[in-house]
Amino acid sequence: MEDRYHREINYLRVSVTDRCNLRCRYCMPPHGVSVVPREEILTLEEIVRVVRASTRVGVKKLRLTGGEPLVRRGITELVEALAAIPEIDDLALTTNGILLAARAEQLKAAGLRRVNVSLDTLKPERYSYITRGGRLEAVWRGIEKSLELGLHPVKLNVVVMRGFNDDEICDLARLSLDRPLHVRFIELMPFGTAAGVSREGYIPAAEIRERIEQQFGQLQEVRKLTGSGPARYYHLAGAVGTIGFISAVSDHFCGRCNRLRLTAVGALRPCLFHEYEIDLKGILRRGATLEELAELVARAVQEKPGRHHINRGQPGTGKNMSQIGG
Repeated sequence: MEDRYHREINYLRVSVTDRCNLRCRYCMPPHGVSVVPREEILTLEEIVRVVRASTRVGVKKLRLTGGEPLVRRGITELVEALAAIPEIDDLALTTNGILLAARAEQLKAAGLRRVNVSLDTLKPERYSYITRGGRLEAVWRGIEKSLELGLHPVKLNVVVMRGFNDDEICDLARLSLDRPLHVRFIELMPFGTAAGVSREGYIPAAEIRERIEQQFGQLQEVRKLTGSGPARYYHLAGAVGTIGFISAVSDHFCGRCNRLRLTAVGALRPCLFHEYEIDLKGILRRGATLEELAELVARAVQEKPGRHHINRGQPGTGKNMSQIGG
């Protein structure tokens, strides 16, 4: 289905929980964020129902997010149910990777096609500091298992922060040389907890690319990867994998945005950076038909704004990413 700006909206990001097993410094305060009562979270059956309704207006691609989606009880069963919907041709998951090694085989068998893993550093001590206690070796086991199982493309999401992990830009880029890993450098976005960090920590994608090219030579642009979304991809000479840049702040990609977001509490958001939401949970729990749900999804598509303005000083949403869906 096309929106008012002639963009085809065919991608739904589904947050399955607002809970997380890490407390990353740019995502959450030390004590975490207030989680909602479990009865306020959409049930697995309600999520499947929203997705079925969304396919009636053109949704074909799904990504499961959180919080951390692998802490959601029944996640494998949810993947199996969503993979069985005929109209869905791509089903992916974004994770911090801590639980991935133990769950990857079941998820793959259930119908998961690919994974994105958050990885902001290659240093165990720094990883523990950034995540407030996470273990880097657990994440690497998950990455290795995903490669072994063929959950391709395996993408690594790197949020770059000045004075925090920008000294590792080239080391992280080097991961793409001899493994089919797709390393994506993401600009820090100024909303939620990250709003305070971004004033000093923000680095534009152009600077990140310049640092990589100073070390490795000019990057060559490559064709889009499966599920490439907003990233622009390049490769180092002789590399097996790729390097991507997501410049949400410095060079917005709103003109080709194709997504909606469903929060864990059933709010449908046309744009990450706008507060406008449509409550689907209420109508779901009043027994709405698929047609009624589809009408609300269609309304969200038509309410999708032309672009955000965070690079002009407009603040992003006050919510944290875990409350919206990564």
